[in-house]
Amino acid sequence: MSLYKSVLPENVINMKGQVSVEMLILIAVVIAVVALAATYLMSTMEHTGKHIEEQSNELLERTSIGKKGPGETCYSDEICESNECTENTCE
Repeated sequence: MSLYKSVLPENVINMKGQVSVEMLILIAVVIAVVALAATYLMSTMEHTGKHIEEQSNELLERTSIGKKGPGETCYSDEICESNECTENTCE
């Protein structure tokens, strides 16, 4: 006769299988909730990143004084007089 049989009631000893199934279900639910939260956070971060990029571009355009000439540093085609920005230099 083992020690746990003498200390624990019979109904607790027979519940060993149920506890592990319940724990598996609980773990699955927790993983699902974490996955949903991660998906939501990733979506929010992507949206926020796009918004910040748009605001940054708008700020750069507002602070630019006209279009840039050939040989000047650029970050996009729109800010060059020739509308061609190659390797961060206006053509």
